Amino acid sequence: MAIIDSIFAKAKSNVKHIVLPEGEETRNIQAAAKVVKEGIAKITVLGDPEKVKAVAAQTNTCLDGICIVNPATSEKTKEYAALLYELRKAKGMTEEDAAKKALDPMYYGILMVKSGDADGLVSGAVHSTADMLRPALQIIKSKPGIKTVSSCFMIESPVYGVMIFSDCAVCIDPNAEELANIAVAAADSARTLAGLDPKVAMLSFSTKGSAKHDNVTKVQEATRIAKELAPELKIDGELQLDAAMVPAVGQLKAPGSEVAGYANTLVFPDLEAGNIGYKLAQRFGKSEAYGPILQGIAKPCNDLSRGCSADDIVATVAITAVQAQ
Repeated sequence: MAIIDSIFAKAKSNVKHIVLPEGEETRNIQAAAKVVKEGIAKITVLGDPEKVKAVAAQTNTCLDGICIVNPATSEKTKEYAALLYELRKAKGMTEEDAAKKALDPMYYGILMVKSGDADGLVSGAVHSTADMLRPALQIIKSKPGIKTVSSCFMIESPVYGVMIFSDCAVCIDPNAEELANIAVAAADSARTLAGLDPKVAMLSFSTKGSAKHDNVTKVQEATRIAKELAPELKIDGELQLDAAMVPAVGQLKAPGSEVAGYANTLVFPDLEAGNIGYKLAQRFGKSEAYGPILQGIAKPCNDLSRGCSADDIVATVAITAVQAQ
């Protein structure tokens, strides 16, 4: 069974409520209909009901079972505005500012999740990553004990099976502490989403001191911090990719390691390496890549590519629902 089929099955086993702020957009409406029809999640779309219905009519999409909420007329908007004001008044937000922002479907959706009226949010077919990530970090914030919100991709390789690659989309140049937080969050994603016993490799161009450089030192320090944050975690570094993935090379370069040669969770030293790495796996290694999946945030919110298909949205909704479990 492909990993995405396993994700769908898991989502259906404990149905969660996901909000789609871009409810007046065609792909979101088509995805919402499919999600509800297949029992993957309960769905609320945000937007003007007449506009949503018009978009659905254009593609002959059935809206049965989909909740449509207009922030401009919702009885919850004042409550959410008050919540936003309380959360942000120390940062200078006024009640008037909060009232205006609560009318924005993105803020309204994030506030739904914060207040427990929805379990997760998916956006990005229209909005940029920053448009979603900014209110999510301001309102929902990171998980307790995790200071860095990051991302991962689920990679399904024909050679190595299912793996987690992190961070490939959010943190450009993490310092050692941030990299350690990324590692702990990636391990959690490996367990939660892929059902893996995470074996985390902290990647570098060096293995166990074979090279000397500040970039190597950063990965070594990140490995030490990650072990302090999660002593139960199987994590090792710094490791070159072949030492992380090939048993014979791992035994040669890092003898005695319980990760070297058998890693299933790869933590890249920076965004350049991570973004290039997952695309190499996808294009040259003919792997399926699902993501970016946000990790380290207190409640699940996930981003989409603006070039996504309706099926991509369905998959992201299912992943978000599983994170919410």
